[in-house]
Order: sequence, then C-alpha cells, then structure tokens
Amino acid sequence: MASGLALMAATPALAQQGGSTVTAATTQGPILSFSVSEEVRSRPDQATVGAGVTTTAPTAVEAMRQNAAAMDKLIAAAKARGIKAEDIQTSGINLSPQYDYNNRTDSQPPRFLGYQVSNSVRATTSKIEDIGPLLDALVAAGGTNVDGPWFGMKDPDAQLVGARGTAIKAAEAKAQDYARLAGFRGVELVSISEGSFGGPQPPMPMARLQSMDAAGKATPVEPGQVGNTLTLNFQYRLVR
Repeated sequence: MASGLALMAATPALAQQGGSTVTAATTQGPILSFSVSEEVRSRPDQATVGAGVTTTAPTAVEAMRQNAAAMDKLIAAAKARGIKAEDIQTSGINLSPQYDYNNRTDSQPPRFLGYQVSNSVRATTSKIEDIGPLLDALVAAGGTNVDGPWFGMKDPDAQLVGARGTAIKAAEAKAQDYARLAGFRGVELVSISEGSFGGPQPPMPMARLQSMDAAGKATPVEPGQVGNTLTLNFQYRLVR
C-alpha cells in the first residue's frame, strides 16, 4: 500500500475584488489529502501471441508474393486452433532492400541482394491452456519470428471491484488515526477520485522455436498471475 499525505491549513482559498471568499473547508476545518493503493493479482483469462514470416526475393513484387503465401498458411493454422478471425490482427509489415557490405572497398558500392519482407500477426485467445500448442502450430506452419505471450484480463475493471471496498476501509482508518493524532474529534469525507493501472506481464523476447521436442511434447507455457493496481485519492475534513 502506497500513500501520499498533505494537510491543508485553514487559510482563504479564493480572493475576489472588494472582499474575500473562503471555502467551507476553511471555515469548518483543515483538509487531509492522501492516496491509497491496492493491488489485485489473479490468473489471466486471455493471452496474445505474435508470429510472423520473413521472405527474400530478387524483386519486391516476388518477395511480397512469397510472403503473402506464407502468411496465409500461418493464419490458417491459427484459425485451425480455434482462433476467430476478429482475434487475429496484423501487427507489422516491412519491405526493405538488402545489400552485402562485406569485402567491399571504398570505391565499390554494396552488392544488391534483393528485397526482404517481414510480416507478423497477433492472435488472442481465452484458452490459456492452448497457448503452447498454438505456438507449436504457428511454427509448424512456417512461422519463424515468434514473440509473446502477453497475458491479461478481458475485464480489468471487474478485477478491482473488491479492491475498492478494501481501499475505502483503509482510508477511513487512516483518516481517523490522523484526526486523533492532530487533536480532532473525527473526519468527514469530502471527495474521492480514482486512478488505476493495470500491470500486464512483460512480453517474452522474440524467439525461434522448435515446434515439439523429440517426445512430441508441446511448448510449456506458464501463465502465472497478472496484477492490476487501484489507486483512490481521498480528501477528508478534520472535525473538532
């Protein structure tokens, strides 16, 4: 639990021409401001993996054609594992010329090798237990550039429902403690504002995978837990 504290003295909050206007907080008591954070961790209910292919050909048109054919196989493999079309998204296409700079002198230009195309997609599934077999299927279909998985929650806000009650109870106890220490009878809640931060698992580095080991075992994937942090900002009026 992280918190920051501020106690505002009873001073005029706003001055106007011809007189002064003070807030109710000024006339009734100082304001105590602080934040309370609660983290919730739970097993993820969805995951995303990325996979792609890279092709090289003498011309840009041929490189794109070969890459498109390879990507069709990759996408078909994802759909065969039950991934819906709306859960498959292209994440990057890159076409670039390739040159050989080795053993060239200052007077010689680099040797042109052809064009290289890289294309990748991301597939999202709620079948966490199927991530390993899905990765294997993508690699078996020709995928050479694999990254992820990224784990998360379909409804991150629902994960925080219980945390709100916990944070409010903690804030009330904290405010009452400050009131007692400062010589006040109690507190009155003035305002609450919310900010939350979902902490997704960091992506796995890009890797080249073998589809299965010698025993035919699927690639092991452990989802662990994902965290979501709720932060509530409170203002209490100290009451004498």
